[in-house]
Amino acid sequence: MIYGLLVPLTNFASVFNVFRYITFRSIYAFLTALLICILLGPRVIAWLTKIKCGQHINEDVAAHRCKAGTPTMGGLIIGLAVVISVLLWGDLGDYQIWLSLFVFVGFGAVGFVDDYLKVVKKHNKGLSARAKFCGQVLVATAAAALLLLDVNYSTQLSLPFFKHIQPDLGWWYLPFAVLVMIAASNAVNLTDGLDGLAIGPMVVAAGMFSLFTYVAGHIQIARYLQVMYVPGVGEVTVVCGALVGAGLGFLWFNAYPAQVFMGDVGSLSLGGVLGFIAVLCKQELLLVLVGGLYVIETLSVILQVGFFKMSGGKRIFRMAPLHHHFELKGVPESKIIIRFWILSILFAFVALSTLKLR
Repeated sequence: MIYGLLVPLTNFASVFNVFRYITFRSIYAFLTALLICILLGPRVIAWLTKIKCGQHINEDVAAHRCKAGTPTMGGLIIGLAVVISVLLWGDLGDYQIWLSLFVFVGFGAVGFVDDYLKVVKKHNKGLSARAKFCGQVLVATAAAALLLLDVNYSTQLSLPFFKHIQPDLGWWYLPFAVLVMIAASNAVNLTDGLDGLAIGPMVVAAGMFSLFTYVAGHIQIARYLQVMYVPGVGEVTVVCGALVGAGLGFLWFNAYPAQVFMGDVGSLSLGGVLGFIAVLCKQELLLVLVGGLYVIETLSVILQVGFFKMSGGKRIFRMAPLHHHFELKGVPESKIIIRFWILSILFAFVALSTLKLR
């Protein structure tokens, strides 16, 4: 909105030329989202408390009993901050901006219905697993199909560390992109089990993808670093900036001990849009490294369930996802959170190094 209003004024005053720069608008998208979260946070938390949107806690972990009744669905704060910030600072003529918002809001809507049924309607199970999955598939398929309608969008797959190996998936790219979005969405959802545990690595991942989208959208830098050039994707850097700002703003209230939890409305939307941004900038496989913490948490669940079935009731971990295993071993929650944040930063820097290792 600001871009569309002020950039045309460049013809009358050169000072408005600064609004053309993606870096400038990304910084202010970050600041805007951060301020919106901090200003709206107390009001939304008070409203969620008033309507009794209390979180159902895990009874198997004694340390969680004090969290009973903490308001959830705080992802609404993140959603408002991101959408408003992107609409203000993004180039709304760029279709990739709109597709990113579609994925973010679409996955958030699935999570909102699930949260609403659980905490407002007191339906303990919320959406059935099948209904939730179908909702995710619908949103992801629509976004991927619309993306593939662009004849300039490549269906080649970029492989980290290998600059000359780029297999073309053709129409198989559609189910692959859907898989990336759904896997990322559910991975963030599984990780959201401790105060600030999911949102911290999300800030790191979104910050890293702000760099990847900018590089992929800048033809000279993309050629220099030998990454796939994607016309127009640089504008999605504004979305990444808003995600980082909203994540930090939400962490203001979600840090241990949390005043609010994000709920599925937050975790599903954040994971879904992170997966879609990875698809947009052709770093789909690198998402596994950038979001390495989410991958570890998800694998711990898969291994636990698989081993339990194969061994007739035995377990690898005391509880899955992995953060609960350390809780039951007596590691303080705050220490688990900080250590997992450190791991996410390490994964992100290793992913960053691939820009030169090609």
